[in-house]
Amino acid sequence: MPLSPFSASAVCAWLLVLLCAVSGTYCLLRARRAGRRARGGAGGEAVMGLGMAAMAVPVGTGSWGPPVLLAVFCAASLHALWLLRDGVHHAHHLVGSLTMAYMALAAGGGPEHGHGRAGLPWVTGALLVYYAGYVLLGGARLVTAAGGPLPVAAGSAARAAAGAGIGPGAGSGPGAGSGVDDLTRACRLAMGTGMLAMLMTM
Repeated sequence: MPLSPFSASAVCAWLLVLLCAVSGTYCLLRARRAGRRARGGAGGEAVMGLGMAAMAVPVGTGSWGPPVLLAVFCAASLHALWLLRDGVHHAHHLVGSLTMAYMALAAGGGPEHGHGRAGLPWVTGALLVYYAGYVLLGGARLVTAAGGPLPVAAGSAARAAAGAGIGPGAGSGPGAGSGVDDLTRACRLAMGTGMLAMLMTM
């Protein structure tokens, strides 16, 4: 049953679409001006953001939407595997692409989107834990970026996650790289938050 355009659920869904679309567009612009080594990661983030925006549209994409998104993010997963040759810090791109493929697969061929359908509970739960940690660590890094070091406990957790390639200190996390500006960190954090919100509705 389609959502009323003025219902709280529809408004939240459209806000999520806007958030993901703006983030994806920013990453696309960043990819255009990035160096060769950084262009692949920024391009992957652009595909992620724009794909999330398409998947979050509350009015649906019709029966063609989930198969197209599944194909796009299977290809994006292969691209993320290729990026891993530059280091394990690109693992977050792979996790994100596989998550999007999983949600598209859960959508099947029906008229509704993957974020409104049920997946495998243990897979969804594991992804929720991953993205909750990603968002918390990314938010902590963004808030403290201009205000000194993280507290000891938070700093230790962030360094451990960065070493595993999954947190804000990783190459593809919200705080990746010493030259990453706050806007890029915020963009990555926004997409992580959007992914968490979509997983929570499965």
